[in-house]
Amino acid sequence: MSRLERPKILVIGELNVDIVATGLRSAPEMGAEILAEDCELTLGSASAIFAAGVARLGYNVTFVSQVGRDYFGDFCISKLQQLGVSTRHVASKANEKTGVTIALSGNRDRALVTHVGAVATLTSEGIDEALLKRHDHLHLTSYYLQKALQPSFAGIFRRAKTLGLTTSFDPNSDPANKHSKTIDNVLRYTDVLFVNEREAAQLTGSSTVKAGLKTLGTKVRCAVIKRGRRGAVATLDRATVAHTGFKVTAVDTTGAGDSFDAGFVSAYLHHAPLAECLRIGNACGALSAMRVGGTAGQPTESELQTFLRSNTATGQKRSK
Repeated sequence: MSRLERPKILVIGELNVDIVATGLRSAPEMGAEILAEDCELTLGSASAIFAAGVARLGYNVTFVSQVGRDYFGDFCISKLQQLGVSTRHVASKANEKTGVTIALSGNRDRALVTHVGAVATLTSEGIDEALLKRHDHLHLTSYYLQKALQPSFAGIFRRAKTLGLTTSFDPNSDPANKHSKTIDNVLRYTDVLFVNEREAAQLTGSSTVKAGLKTLGTKVRCAVIKRGRRGAVATLDRATVAHTGFKVTAVDTTGAGDSFDAGFVSAYLHHAPLAECLRIGNACGALSAMRVGGTAGQPTESELQTFLRSNTATGQKRSK
């Protein structure tokens, strides 16, 4: 399928740089200094990493966001353009600072410190029916960070669904560690929901992945719980599939979950079976984790197929 024939994807969300320190041997502590093996400035934000991921897989992607009129903002826009993402709807604001996330990454996991900057003031202004009509799928993420856009999430999704778009939503973690029931209004118009284990527990109050997935499955058509190196589990129309992922040497897990989302959505838009969606998602997440930054390891379709031919997943389970 050519790029012109593929569904057109619209991503609305935050945009910031990531400063990624890798190879940490211990967690940082206040009042102490630890050393990193490497450090890089990369394109950050869940929304941008997802957009870059689906663009690499051959989709036409439009990104709607804002940055500060500064070096970091110019860096973000330039990187998105290099990756094939349309930035026509990314505004540069003279009175804002571009957001920054400092990612402290070890082999198993990472910690994030974020200055939200322009992320917190993005609104739904300019997101009109004409823009939505030019696309087939809408992805939103970072619900809790985007304070000004947050009240519009449900309305944007509702309009998109009315116009015939499919939708996906990855709310990410709430830095305040609270759960607002207003997010349920967004879920009402969500086709595919992505969360990790901690986020699933926050959303459902469930103590197990199985119970959390069951509850989420009553709220959306397709719910996915990402489990890091243990793969992912998903439910679609009440059928449940688990895919335990691929064994790779992880260098940096920053953005691996967003790359998973990109792979999953790519397969979902091709009407692939749920097991295949999980397999593609896990492969894209694994490839991302093998390079520093969220986008450096993201595969093209050809690179993805090469990886799948030469790597076997550790397992798959299905239940109903």
